[in-house]
Amino acid sequence: MAKQTIMVNELTNGVLDPNEPMLGPVKDGGVIIANTAPGCWGPMITPALRGGHEVTKPVYVEGAQVGDAIAVYIKSVVVTSSVVASGNEFTVPENFDGDPFVAKKCPHCGAEHPDTVLEGIGDASVRCAHCGAEIAAFKFTHGYTIAFNEKKTVGVTLTKEKAEEMAKKAKEVMAIPDASIQNPIVTFAPHDIVGNISRMRPFIGQLGTTPSVPMPDSHNAGDFGSFLIGAPHEYAIDNETLQKNKTDGHMDINRVRQGAVVICPVKVEGGGIYVGDVHGMQGDGEIAGHTTDVSAVVTLKVKVLKNLKLDGPIILPLEEDLPHLAKPITKAEKNQAWSMGGDLEIMEFEETAPISFVGTGENLNLAIDNGLERAASVLGITVPEVKNRATINGGIEIGRYPGTATVTFLAPVNLLEKAGILEMVVEQYGTD
Repeated sequence: MAKQTIMVNELTNGVLDPNEPMLGPVKDGGVIIANTAPGCWGPMITPALRGGHEVTKPVYVEGAQVGDAIAVYIKSVVVTSSVVASGNEFTVPENFDGDPFVAKKCPHCGAEHPDTVLEGIGDASVRCAHCGAEIAAFKFTHGYTIAFNEKKTVGVTLTKEKAEEMAKKAKEVMAIPDASIQNPIVTFAPHDIVGNISRMRPFIGQLGTTPSVPMPDSHNAGDFGSFLIGAPHEYAIDNETLQKNKTDGHMDINRVRQGAVVICPVKVEGGGIYVGDVHGMQGDGEIAGHTTDVSAVVTLKVKVLKNLKLDGPIILPLEEDLPHLAKPITKAEKNQAWSMGGDLEIMEFEETAPISFVGTGENLNLAIDNGLERAASVLGITVPEVKNRATINGGIEIGRYPGTATVTFLAPVNLLEKAGILEMVVEQYGTD
């Protein structure tokens, strides 16, 4: 029987597999409360995790069928980590086969996805449990350890001495969930930036629905997903399979935060909502490749949108996160336009409202093209029209380098109504 509220404390092994049982079901209109583990660096140095992240087990949403969509309302994101570490990386080629996120191995005994033990601190601390060889597939080119204040409003990067002190109790200060098997990255004690102050603004890096073929979680997007094409491991697929089956849940778009709504495609029965990879802060583009991955408790409300067939996500950001030109036209601005109407012989003006389409691809050009095409498809207009509207009524923003972007603009309300999403847009932004 479907439940009104589902508490999620179970995590995947790094792979989103539609053949695995889901949690739930949760009622249409119900709530998912999830205890999430840090993404990126911890899983990256944990060979037993096969996807580059460690996200929650997917939840089945009652009534969600292939060809529908699920609106996910982000009700709260509460960071539980007090210290984390991150930075730019380089790979250690002998410790993986083709893809360091997916196909880690021991360079000494040859074990694939071996269990590990931690010996001491620093970047040589991750060891193969079978033979004791150093095994981390990633190390820092330049990294930092950062501590957050109690209110989670700012972070400060630590000295070498303090970073090493935190490294000795890494799992505790990172608040790693009990279900997690990741090696906590604070163990590495990076300290290349000291005394920096950064504002916190947490958001969700992984939020979406389960792809319709087994897929490493960090590769459920057009950019990292391209690594799967012809790969020398068990999750290799071709480009057609990738494009058809991915759901672009790995977005790293910093507008996906408390108060936003994400409308996700349903490509397997029940949708399979999963979440993880919460970040403490991130500038557009995540240009270092990684940011402050934190543990967090996330509360989501879900709503099934029947017969809204999407290829990828739509975001309804907070109004303050919209590009300047994509913010709703105010009553004062409408009055200014109406005062021009008589002389210009314009008797009726468009009513518009904001919407943001996610696009992904192997590079940013392809990601933008993908977002334009998705917008045109959902609204029933041409790509050139989307380009014009995004130019004078919106903007293109980078979610993640190398290939995640958003196409955001003011769309005519009659098109939003025809697509079946006007009610949600009005709920998010109101009317003027």
